[in-house]
Amino acid sequence: MIQSADIREWRAHDVVAAGGHRIGTLEAVYVDTSTDEPAMVTVQVGLPTRRHLVFVPLNGAVVGPGYVKVDYERALVKKCPAIGTDDVLPVEDEAAVFAHYGLPYQPGANGERQLARR
Repeated sequence: MIQSADIREWRAHDVVAAGGHRIGTLEAVYVDTSTDEPAMVTVQVGLPTRRHLVFVPLNGAVVGPGYVKVDYERALVKKCPAIGTDDVLPVEDEAAVFAHYGLPYQPGANGERQLARR
């Protein structure tokens, strides 16, 4: 399990795919609102003039010095629904991110988001 106490130190770490290829730079960590444990990160990808953020689940991730290695291939990550570098994931798009990775989506009992940025 990833220690949530260290998540503030992850910003600007490289995010590396399961195959060892660099995906991009970690921008933010999102926690599961039901457990308050780290669940996903946003990764800055793209060309300098066309950067955007993609979401990557942390299940199976390994944190090392200066990097977070995720359990997904770069091609899959780069096809994930994306947001602009200054945008927030709309609540109606949250389920699509989970579906992209084949993960179950569990909003709160009153429709609350499953993810919250930390």
